[in-house]
Amino acid sequence: MLGLVSKGLVIGILVSAPMGPIGMLCVQRTLNKGRWHGFITGLGAALSDVIYALLTCLGMGVVVNFVEANQTPLQLLGSLVLGVFGYYIFQSNPTGSLKKQGEKKLSFTQDFITAFLLTFSNVLIVLLYIGLFARFGFVLPEYTAWMLLGGVAFIGVGAVLWWFGITYIVAKLKKWFNVRGIWLLNRIVGSVIIILSVVGVLSVLLTSYFHLPLLQICN
Repeated sequence: MLGLVSKGLVIGILVSAPMGPIGMLCVQRTLNKGRWHGFITGLGAALSDVIYALLTCLGMGVVVNFVEANQTPLQLLGSLVLGVFGYYIFQSNPTGSLKKQGEKKLSFTQDFITAFLLTFSNVLIVLLYIGLFARFGFVLPEYTAWMLLGGVAFIGVGAVLWWFGITYIVAKLKKWFNVRGIWLLNRIVGSVIIILSVVGVLSVLLTSYFHLPLLQICN
């Protein structure tokens, strides 16, 4: 169970970390309205992430036998998907998502709802979850339904921790935080995801096709 908890935390952070439109919105509200408006925005995104994680998990549970029988190619595919996603984050331009906020201030409830709807409208996140679940072995036959629900809950915890941390940093560095800082964060996050992808591909190839069991710790 501890392994599933750690996997959930990592997946939650990886899903939340990229500075796309919702990340820009969170940073923008933190800078313009205060940290807690930004954090509530992140909570709205986290709820959407948990819902999509649960839906993806249920869908993968239906085909768990297929996943077990094809674990190696799925891990390889998952690593490749992570690589493409990492490259997209690495080269993305955060200024394209930056829009000036209107004069009217939203309430915490409106912050939460707007962030939830914005994140929930991105159905392609399911593809990312499939890649992450396959890469980290999140859905396995030995995991019971309750264990998987706990793992999904910790995906939410990971997402909340990310938004709590990033709003804290932005609030503390408010005077120095600019678009270049977000661009640099994208580069760092993208590089980390690409490295995970490369390690995953090499691990699968070396352990499954070249039979080097000592390298299985990379999985």
